[in-house]
Amino acid sequence: MPRVTLTNDQVVELVRQLSPDQKREVLLVLAEDAQALRAERMVKAEDRLRALASARGLAWESLDEDAREAFIDDLLHDDC
Repeated sequence: MPRVTLTNDQVVELVRQLSPDQKREVLLVLAEDAQALRAERMVKAEDRLRALASARGLAWESLDEDAREAFIDDLLHDDC
């Protein structure tokens, strides 16, 4: 399938020409894509946190929410 390269301004102008229902559909697709990317980032981040916890002798899964927050706080302040 051929691809067309458009500038951001061109895309915005095309979306502005859509009916309200079509705009809503575009918005929903964009929101779904954003959610999928967020979920992927969260999985990667949690995998990294598991590895960092393991390197410090901790089991990420066994930490409660407060312990996880304290662990992340320690990570953030280690380089200071």
